Amino acid sequence: MALVRLRRGAAGERDRVCHLVPIPDTGPIPAVLIARCGAPIACGSAELLERICGMPCESCLARAARDRRLAC
Repeated sequence: MALVRLRRGAAGERDRVCHLVPIPDTGPIPAVLIARCGAPIACGSAELLERICGMPCESCLARAARDRRLAC
């Protein structure tokens, strides 16, 4: 799982939220990643984050929390 957000200039400031994006375990990284919320994110338009910076994507967080509850 990776934290990504759209680069400055690739989207308006209100759309630059931190998304949770699953990364494939094997093979190449696809040109377009799909965030947990369903948002498509082109690799060239995103920046990889080490931690949540700015506003998190509420839908990504809600889906991650739901999946965590189901796994327990």
